Amino acid sequence: MFVIAILLVITAVVLFFVGRANDSTGLKWGAAGALLAGLFSLVASMTYVISAYEVGVPVAFGKVGEPMTSGMHVKSPFTDVTTFSTRPVDLNLSDKDVVEVRSSQGGVMYAELTVKWSVDQAKAVELYKLAGSEDAIQQRLVYPDSREIVRNVFARHTSVEGYASDREGINAEIGALIKERLAPRGIDVTTVNLRNVKPSDALQGQIDRKIQQEQATERAIEASRTAKAEADRRRIEAEGIARANKILNDSLTDKVLMNQCIDAYKEAAAKNPVYAVPCGSGGSAPVIVDGSKR
Repeated sequence: MFVIAILLVITAVVLFFVGRANDSTGLKWGAAGALLAGLFSLVASMTYVISAYEVGVPVAFGKVGEPMTSGMHVKSPFTDVTTFSTRPVDLNLSDKDVVEVRSSQGGVMYAELTVKWSVDQAKAVELYKLAGSEDAIQQRLVYPDSREIVRNVFARHTSVEGYASDREGINAEIGALIKERLAPRGIDVTTVNLRNVKPSDALQGQIDRKIQQEQATERAIEASRTAKAEADRRRIEAEGIARANKILNDSLTDKVLMNQCIDAYKEAAAKNPVYAVPCGSGGSAPVIVDGSKR
């Protein structure tokens, strides 16, 4: 813009002198228009507007100035301004950028996560010196540091913790370490979201085999528990029968047996004319029951 302003001013001067020499009013008016356009271009080249949620870093002749906040600023025509967004930017580590990690047991997994980061306005100059642009900040600082921390954290956990039992704890640990690493550089990490952890094919095969072994063990334990319960039931039943037999044996005297024998044959004699049967043992006299006479 500054170069255009200079060219317009030069054009205005040339038109003015040519119009004066030829006494041409049109050329004089053209010179005036070119002069006004040149002045406008000059003013425009000396002003710069920083949009909301942005911060600018001015650089003039290789010297970096103070950060420029949102609003209109007056600058030298020779000053270039590099802007950085202060809104959160998403770094998606997925698809081709998915992070391959290894657990403490050596199992390979693939972690997908999103890192939300933004530029600290007060440290925009330091970030400009480190990277030079917003894209460079993400590629040179946020991207490699995040991947390194993710790998280091997963390496301290088992495979089961990584893809199942301790996902939330691992996510919180990764987020805290990334914030701690990038904050001194002027990068504010607002959120780290561990979206998915997928085991490799080899690890998935190991997991399936382990699950099958655990299921077989559980079935064996259940079968052993059932067999023990059945054995206990039979033992208790046998002990009950033995106690009952002992009680019955202790209570059956000869007189009791004789009375039970007589009662039994009385019931039989009620249906038949006469029974003559021996009751008892040891050659005792038979008992005759006449069913007709009762």
